[in-house]
Formats: sequence, structure tokens, C-alpha cells
Amino acid sequence: MRKLKIILKSKYFFIFLFLISVLRLFFVLTRERNSIYDNSINNFTCTVIKISKDNVYLDCKEIIIGNFSSTDNLEVGQILNINGVLNEFNRNTNFNLFDYKEYMKNNSIFYRINVSSFNVVGRSKNILLNIRNVIYKRIKNLKSFSYLNTFILGDKSFIDDDIYSTYKELGVVHLFSISGMHISFFLMILNYLIKKNSYLKSLFFFLFLFFYYRLVMNYSLLRAAVFFFIREINNIFSLRFSKYKIVFLTLILLVTINPLIFLSSGIYYSLIISFSLYLFSKSFFKSKNKIVNSFIISFFVFIMTIPLNIYIYSEIFPLSIIYNTILIPLVTFFLFPLSILTLFFPFLDTLLFLINSFLENLLIYFRQFNLSFVFIKPSIVVVVIYYLLIILTIYKRKITYILLIVFLIHFNYNLIFKSSYLLFFDVRQGDSFLIHNRNKTILIDTGGLKNYSISNNTIIPVLKSFGIRKIDYFIISHGDYDHMGEAINLVNNFKVEKVIFNCGPYNDLEKELIKVLDKKKIPYYTCIKELNIDNNKLHFLQTKKYDNENDNSNVIYTELKGYKFMFMGDASSSTEKEIMDKYNLSDIDVLKVGHHGSKTSSSEEFIEKINPKYSIISVGKKNRYGHPNKEVLDTLSNSKVYRTDLDGSIMFKIKNNKLKIETCSP
Repeated sequence: MRKLKIILKSKYFFIFLFLISVLRLFFVLTRERNSIYDNSINNFTCTVIKISKDNVYLDCKEIIIGNFSSTDNLEVGQILNINGVLNEFNRNTNFNLFDYKEYMKNNSIFYRINVSSFNVVGRSKNILLNIRNVIYKRIKNLKSFSYLNTFILGDKSFIDDDIYSTYKELGVVHLFSISGMHISFFLMILNYLIKKNSYLKSLFFFLFLFFYYRLVMNYSLLRAAVFFFIREINNIFSLRFSKYKIVFLTLILLVTINPLIFLSSGIYYSLIISFSLYLFSKSFFKSKNKIVNSFIISFFVFIMTIPLNIYIYSEIFPLSIIYNTILIPLVTFFLFPLSILTLFFPFLDTLLFLINSFLENLLIYFRQFNLSFVFIKPSIVVVVIYYLLIILTIYKRKITYILLIVFLIHFNYNLIFKSSYLLFFDVRQGDSFLIHNRNKTILIDTGGLKNYSISNNTIIPVLKSFGIRKIDYFIISHGDYDHMGEAINLVNNFKVEKVIFNCGPYNDLEKELIKVLDKKKIPYYTCIKELNIDNNKLHFLQTKKYDNENDNSNVIYTELKGYKFMFMGDASSSTEKEIMDKYNLSDIDVLKVGHHGSKTSSSEEFIEKINPKYSIISVGKKNRYGHPNKEVLDTLSNSKVYRTDLDGSIMFKIKNNKLKIETCSP
């Protein structure tokens, strides 16, 4: 035992562990991870291991996500014979957004199977799957199911999307993940039940954590289990490891167990929050007043997660300090314990449901007063610099001013480093484009899909990731849903200064938007000829009134730093002829092709006249309209064509008077 202590306390032992963990991390993260299947296979034998709101997780020798028409007859632990088609996940096609395909690949999940038929052929003998199934069936029909499933099985997918978005916006979503704060509840019970034998207590609690981790497969729980194990080993064998060595050993063990967890953003929140609270608790949390201490903890957590929040969400929520002060003790010592009790005593479900409903309504109310600060998405290097400065500030308060200077420069990045670019969003079958020039922002159209919010999931997050806090001019080319279907939601959830409509009478969609604009006192204009924006002009070429929305589309021409841009909306060849007769336009650098490449637009005469160097077609994959038309593509053969269905989002940057093109390909 004495030799073991000497080895464990040796600095060479730590260096050895560090080198081994770095090599393992490098080897695993750089190794190509591929599926054992290819999409020609269509019959599988799989075990159901998890049922979430939108996905069924299947163990088919590797994990595959199953798409079933209904999950009513499915149970965790069932062995299924499945017929279906394998499909790869969609890659993110807009800049700076979450890449679902990469996320799944990092979790060694490569395919989704569209199930055409299946039958149950047996049941797994895996005790953990059977326990999970018993818990799932027991809570499935309770009114508080979504929260019970969150707190007990670690699956947040059943929480209503709008409610979950509210939690994210208020900066409290971490409270609904199983973490060290929730595990402290079990430790408190164990300390109460087992008071004498500390070895037995440590062994029992570690076994419980290991069992619970295997049940829910939650990375935060794994971090808590490993940390507890090392801390207890340190105490039991009197190794006298410093706090820093305990943290260091925890990281090494996590790398040893599963290096892939370091590809998940969630583990970084868990590590940063838990380790910073552990390492710096004596420096900050000295108050005996529990409310004051809770506020200090919330403030500290807020500071420590600023770089991560800016990197992932491009914004921070200062009022989350207050919300967390209230909710951390409420969730940790009331809602979470009550959820556990409800599992065993279902009659408590009504009480839990009422409390959760009250909490939801309270946070929805707070949402209207929420305050956020938007930052341009930083690189990983900038995030690391932030954390180095924060840690230095903790130890040397004199360096605080450097951290504040970096923070202010980052916050005012667009104001200091003025840039010019055009961004064509991939909004599937629809149009949406952004012009950003010297900190002025013009948005043309929003796209629009039924049962999916393009504005919430694409346009607004992308705008924020580029550090854009407001739209100076919101231009609607015309009133079709695929061009302005998200207009009301955008105006309700983002600051808009002015709105420009096209010529012609307002349709129903436009009238609904005008009601919102009047309520918010946002000025709007129609059928204008030009806009002057910081010595730049936007010319509206189509001012004649037609008897259809498409031909009434705003057709916009502008020049930025010597480059010519033209946006055709859904204008047809009739409008093109009017423009050719009225204006002498030629050698357009970038053309937004009319009507998604429909054969009703882009006549040979028009394209020959304007002679576009680059042509952008905003179009959805395998759309039912057959866009873009082959004849149009032939007409554009002398132009370099970019398509959002093939190239994803497309960006034209103007830097040093040169045009640089970037795409976000699928």
C-alpha cells in the first residue's frame, strides 16, 4: 500500500498518465469513424434501447435511429426484425449552425432508417434495458411525463419546443439536465441513511452512480461519477491530492473511458461549471446567507459560461443570474426530488404537474422582459483566450481591465471592423437573402415552410452568429408564402427598423403583417423607387403594377464597392422585358435568378443582356415544382451557377475590393 501511495503521488506518474491520455485522445478523435453498413442493406435485427419524442434508438450492432409511423406498440428492450431504407443524416447547410450529421457521427451514429415494416421477435435480457422500460411505462401516461422523463431518464425531447426555447433564452436550460447538482440530492439521502461506515457509503454511492450512468448514458453523470470516485479514493487512502490533481485525474479518466464525449458541447458546460465551483469555492462562496450564496453561485456560473454561450448561442443572458438564483435550489431540492418521489408514488403527479405548469408560465412571463447581448461567433482560439483571461482575473484582479477590453471589442466587432458581404440563406423551397454593408443590414424575404420555423431555426440564429442585432431594412419581394411566410415571426422575435413592400395591392399575408407592424409602430413603405443607405443606393426597378404577385415582385439592383448585384424575386419574363426596355443594365456580377429557376423567368434575351458572372438559384431539394428548369440552366451556361439545394448557403464577401465566395455545402 505504501508503494502504491508513492507511485500515485509521483509527478512522473501524472506525466505518464497525461501523455497516455493525450495520445489516446488524439488517436480516437483523428481516426476515421465509419458505419459497418451501407445503404444497400434493408433488413435488420435490432434492439430498442431508447424511445424519445422524434427518434427511436436501435442497437443493430451499431446504433441506428429508427423512424416509425407510430411508437405506441414499441417498448425498450424489444428485439425487432426491421425492413426499411437507410438514409444518411442531413448536414447543416447554413453558416455557423448546429451540424446534426457531425453531432451524430461524433456519437458513432451514421444512419437513420425509415421503417416500412417490423415485427417483434424477442426481448433482450439486458437488465438495464428492462429497468428503463419499466420506468418508461410507469411514467408514460402521467401528466408530468415530459419532466419525469427529463429528470429520471435524462431525455428532454418531450418538453414542449416553445417551452424548451424559453428555457434556452432565459439561460436556465442546464437545470433540466441530470448533473452534479441533482446527484447531490442522492448523496444527501445516503449520508442520512448510512452514517457510520464511510467505505461502505462510498462504495454504495459509486455503484449507484455507475448503475445510473449505464441506465441513462448521460455524460454529465459520467463526469460526476468519475469525479466522485477519484475524490473518495483520495480520502480513503489519504493521498492528499490537491484539488487541481483531482480535476486533472478526472479528465484523464474521462479520456480513458470515452474520448468521444469531448466532441459534445454539453460535457464542457458540465466540466466548466462543476470544476470551477469546486476549485474556486473558498474564494467566492463565503456568505452564510443561503440566498446571497445562491446569487453568488449563479453569478459565478454566468461568468464562467460566457465564452461557451457566445460560441454556441452567439449571445448571453445577464438576467439568467436572477433566474438561476431562484431556480437552482427550487429544481435541485424540490422539483427533482418530487420527480423521484412521483416515480414511486404516482398520486403526487398532479402536484408535480401544477408546479411545473406554474414554473413554465412564470418563465414565459419573464421571457418578455428578457435581456440579451449578441456577439459575433468567435473562433475556438478566442474562447480559449477568454478562459485564460478569466482564470488570470480570478487570481490577479488587476488583469480584469484586459478581460473587459477584449469583451468590449468582441461586442462591438461589427462596429470596429466594418465588413461587406451578401448571404444567401438555404431556406429550402423559398428565398431569403442578407446584404450587410458597413454595419447596415438589409434582409430580403424570409422563406416559409409549413410546420417548420425557418426564422427560429435558421435566419435568426445565423444573424446572431454574425453579430447582427437588428435589421435596418426588411424588404419583402412579394406576398407569396415561400418569400414572406416567416415575416411576422421574424418581426416578433428580432428588432426591425423599417419594412418595404412591393407594388400592387396587399394580399392576406401582407395585411396580417401590417397589423403587427402597426402594433409595434414599425414604419413600412410600398412601391418605392430607391433607398439611400450610407452612400449606397438600392434601386427598385419594377414599379409597374401587374395583376399577379410574381410580376409585382420587387426587382432590386445595387452596387457595392464596384460589384453589381441584382435580385429578381419571382418576376417573370414580362417584367424582365419591361426592365430591359427601361434600363441599360449589363455585366451583372451576381444575379439572384428569378422564381427559383422556373421556365417562366430568365429568358434568353434577358440573360444575354445582363450577362451575369455568378447566378444564384434558391431552391429546395427534390421540390415538387421541378425547379430549376433545365432550359433555364442551359440559358445560364455562361454563368457560374450556385444552387442552395446543391451548395447550401452561399456567401459573397467583398474584401480589399475582391469578391470571395464561400458555400456551406450539404
